[in-house]
Amino acid sequence: MRKTFSPGRLLAWTLLAVVIVVTVFPFWWMVRTALTPAADLYTDNAGLLPHDPTLINFARVLGLTTEAEARAAGGSGAQLHFARYLLNSVVYCTLIAVCQTLFCAMAGYAFARLRFPGRDLTFAVVISALMVPPIFTLLPNFVLVKDLGLINTMAGMVAPSILMTPFAVFFLRQFFLSLPRDVEEAAILDGNGPWGVFWRIALPMSRGPLITIGMTTTVWAWKDYLWPLLVGRGEDNRLVTVALGVFLQQSPNTQPDWTGLMAASTLSVVPVLVLLGFVGRRLVQSLNFTGSK
Repeated sequence: MRKTFSPGRLLAWTLLAVVIVVTVFPFWWMVRTALTPAADLYTDNAGLLPHDPTLINFARVLGLTTEAEARAAGGSGAQLHFARYLLNSVVYCTLIAVCQTLFCAMAGYAFARLRFPGRDLTFAVVISALMVPPIFTLLPNFVLVKDLGLINTMAGMVAPSILMTPFAVFFLRQFFLSLPRDVEEAAILDGNGPWGVFWRIALPMSRGPLITIGMTTTVWAWKDYLWPLLVGRGEDNRLVTVALGVFLQQSPNTQPDWTGLMAASTLSVVPVLVLLGFVGRRLVQSLNFTGSK
């Protein structure tokens, strides 16, 4: 049966198109600025495409040009060791995403299936942490990391986020509550203990939610700025987000190097887009579940 195109459906598609344009346009303008020669930045700003696109800004950011060539192209001459910062960001995000997803899955399964004194009270305390703004824990975490001698180390950067987040625990607990108990009881009859049931039954059946938490955690860690700025001060542990700010401040000219900054920002977004392209479909599918006690 052919669907009729009602005014309500037309309005819904129009609103969706507007939302998509508003969401995508800043990214598109970032890419456009990155492809624009620095000399044409303020004169060639009327169209959606640059009149004379160039890749020199990407070459400057990747260190493929000399300082003289960069200045000739209109750049500031500031250096950005993008490959090193990209590797640091990948290590930072991977450690946080993998460890946090695993530990939150263990906590979520314990709150959903195990019986122990104070379980509900402990879960309430964990969930109440959602009401604490992250800025309130910034100073205590910094003092603790400093006292442990972990300033300017990757361990100090990942320490506050590697164990768990209240939302991830709640999210995974709701999914574990929806798993059929018959499968777990059959595994127990086969001689599996709580750890065996969790590792062999619960985790394989929870790949969708685990990917969801892993993906959201990766995106959050990739764009993290304030904490890596405080702890990862040195060149060896600097992340891409912090490096972009340093690159902007290093400009010796009165005007910031906007074309170089937009080129670096575009390159910093590419890994997240690639990751989303690989797991995007499963990410959407994993949202179609409900938790029930």
